[in-house]
Amino acid sequence: MNRILSAFLIGGLFGLGIVIAGMANPAKVLNFFDLAGTWDPSLAFVMGGGLAVAFVGYRLVFGRQARPVLEPAFDLPKQRRIDAELVGGAAVFGVGWGIAGFCPGGAVPALGLGYSETVVFLAAMVAGIVVGRALRSRIPAFAPALRRPEPVAADAS
Repeated sequence: MNRILSAFLIGGLFGLGIVIAGMANPAKVLNFFDLAGTWDPSLAFVMGGGLAVAFVGYRLVFGRQARPVLEPAFDLPKQRRIDAELVGGAAVFGVGWGIAGFCPGGAVPALGLGYSETVVFLAAMVAGIVVGRALRSRIPAFAPALRRPEPVAADAS
């Protein structure tokens, strides 16, 4: 129960931050991508702030703790190389974000703000996940991607 509660609280804090920063508004996000028109640099500041907080947080946690508070080990990916699946997934994410103005992190809090496009976006996102998983299970080349990576201990460096 502690894990569910902590996930709920952290997700709520993240969603609140997204809403306060205005990133749940698809028009604000799309204006960031409109360099020749109504460009709005605020998304860059939100991303920079998030990176700064994450950098400090990771350094503090991995430098002082051997394991998370509510888990037996840190769940870090073993694979560190950039492959076609990673690049393809990032490209699909970026194209979808640029077209819709939503990413999954911003779309969920936007549900509460009354943007009708959010429901369509989330339905398309869920459909994409279902199709992706179906393809992975039917195409042998994608079979290794189905295996969940084993957790590894955090490197204290």
